[in-house]
Amino acid sequence: MKKFFGDKQFYKMVLAVAIPIIIQNGISNFVNLLDNVMVGAIGTEQMTGVSVVNQLMFVFNLAVFGAVSGPGIFTAQYVGQKNHEGVRNTMRLKMLFSVALGIIGIAIMFIWQDDLILLFLHDNNQKIDLALTLTEAKEYLVVMLIGLIPFAVTSSYAGTLRETGETKVPMVAGLIAVGVNLVFNYILIFGHFGAPKLGVVGAGAATVLSRFVELGIVAVWTHTHKEKEPFAVGLYKHFSVPVELFKKVFITGLPLFLNEFFWSFGMSALTQCYSLGGLEVVAAFNISNTIVNLFNVVLISMGSVVAIIVGQALGSGDTEEVVDIDRKLITLGVLASSAMAIILILTAPLFPKLYNTSDEIRSLSVRLMWIAALFMPIGSYLNCAYFTIRSGGKTFITFLFDSVFLWVVSWPVAFVLSRFTGLPVVIIYPIVQALDLIKVVIGAILIKKRIWIQDIVSD
Repeated sequence: MKKFFGDKQFYKMVLAVAIPIIIQNGISNFVNLLDNVMVGAIGTEQMTGVSVVNQLMFVFNLAVFGAVSGPGIFTAQYVGQKNHEGVRNTMRLKMLFSVALGIIGIAIMFIWQDDLILLFLHDNNQKIDLALTLTEAKEYLVVMLIGLIPFAVTSSYAGTLRETGETKVPMVAGLIAVGVNLVFNYILIFGHFGAPKLGVVGAGAATVLSRFVELGIVAVWTHTHKEKEPFAVGLYKHFSVPVELFKKVFITGLPLFLNEFFWSFGMSALTQCYSLGGLEVVAAFNISNTIVNLFNVVLISMGSVVAIIVGQALGSGDTEEVVDIDRKLITLGVLASSAMAIILILTAPLFPKLYNTSDEIRSLSVRLMWIAALFMPIGSYLNCAYFTIRSGGKTFITFLFDSVFLWVVSWPVAFVLSRFTGLPVVIIYPIVQALDLIKVVIGAILIKKRIWIQDIVSD
């Protein structure tokens, strides 16, 4: 039991890192639920249009996450060495990478907005207006593009603060931002307090405003607390970094960026396969995913906890301690996600009642939630395994483990089943999810062999 469970001191240390991240992710996803319900109150077409755009934003957000995560591996180990200049240089790289992605993302989604949105819209003679759905999606997308750059810069600041051990400030900034989003959603979507009734445009405007608020908080705090965050001293004097560091970050980080991009793109491709079932399937997945994301906050947060704690432990150089910490973190993540899965199974039928949609869509969304809940413990193990391997800089392996598996195994199965069989989505979805059991075996082997244990900043 001691191999898998820590003492009180261990869990105090873990909770100090985990709780702020869980709270931020939890409230963020709860507000996303409220946002979703508000948009759903307008109509099914509006809810479906927004959900399609959010699929595109999902790809961008994960690409930014990948861009800042590559330098972030080095940041965590530099923190373990108390190397402030190293942290400063990795922060500069994050800013350069993420802002460049923001510019590229705006250009792509604005120029090809119709083509991208129509990938997910299939009529199938259902009682949803496809033309109206497309119009609502385009209006929402154009507004959301304004928030891409502030999101990219915030990700650079927040990631670095967490890697230095300062998890409370990003949490507070995130909480205030989601509060702003919620309040202005209520005002702008429905036209309260004398404001115009903007519908989906109001939802987008509220989200963009919250992005700027969050950026302002993390940036101002960082640069007014330089004694706590020494990397902020002289951060903007220049954006040049040592060539050797750039090479190491690029070589280590490129597979990580490609992984996040192709994984998120692959997940959207899976959604596109499921969407062939019609707009009702898209609407049901929108409801299901929103609720499942709320219950997945522990799963997602434990990945960040593993990255921070294991990364810093690797920087300190004690191999056996690193292995022990990682094993206990994975155990904690799987057990916590299992508990959340049970709660979701019991409460799933309650959530669709919040939406102004058809009984068919409500019923389908409940079944999709039950399927997702059954696979949550598996997802938690894979998430922890991914961040374990990544923390030692083995990013090419994570690329094979995550994205390549998705595109070589999961997506082809979904593609064939959705196009060449008459199987309903409630059969196709669990079959595709069950393929992750193969990854569980691969992940267990990789972790047991300790190929991920590597100090990448000692030179």
